[in-house]
Amino acid sequence: MLIQTVVLVLTLLLAPVASSLPPGSYSKTLSLDEPGVEGTGTVSPDEAKKIITKQAETVLTALKHQDMNELQQYIHPEKGVRFSPYATVDVKHDLVFKAEQLPGLLQDKIVYTWGTYDGSGAPIQLTFPDYYKRFIYDRDYAQPEKIGYNELVRQGNSVINLREAYPHSIFVEYHFSRDADQNEMGWSSLRLVFQKHADTWYLVGIVHDQWTI
Repeated sequence: MLIQTVVLVLTLLLAPVASSLPPGSYSKTLSLDEPGVEGTGTVSPDEAKKIITKQAETVLTALKHQDMNELQQYIHPEKGVRFSPYATVDVKHDLVFKAEQLPGLLQDKIVYTWGTYDGSGAPIQLTFPDYYKRFIYDRDYAQPEKIGYNELVRQGNSVINLREAYPHSIFVEYHFSRDADQNEMGWSSLRLVFQKHADTWYLVGIVHDQWTI
């Protein structure tokens, strides 16, 4: 009798707590990178490909042809686009340009500091045209060996923090596994990162990646 009474009391005490929890509270904790789960901000590679292929191809073509007038139409209207020379996105220091600034950048003679070089730690001080040739379109990414939609094709020693820097985003990675001399240490990737604004996906990040020390 005593055991039954204790069980009844515990049941009554716990029932209000359980009923006050929102629906789904007892489901497993969802990982940010779990593909295709509503609420995580991440879509599967197949779904990402369906959503972003046309947008990404247009942006990449504009980059290939250095068409800043075309490119500016796809830049996030509020956030602009951030340029990251290496895989780790530095949200505090990586340079960000607004859409209206893009058309004049290829003629811009200002030397900007874009971060620091891997290995030496020396500041990356380049004009935009020089940065473009070194850290944006250093390969013909319109003809890559591999493409990854919302999934990494290659990861080096650098920390990849795309999900933290760009929550609820879709990225496309264009990858070469080696350089022109077939050196595997010469691999490189270009990642285009998109976030949604008013039902449209806009470019918010251009991230270059390569072999690092």
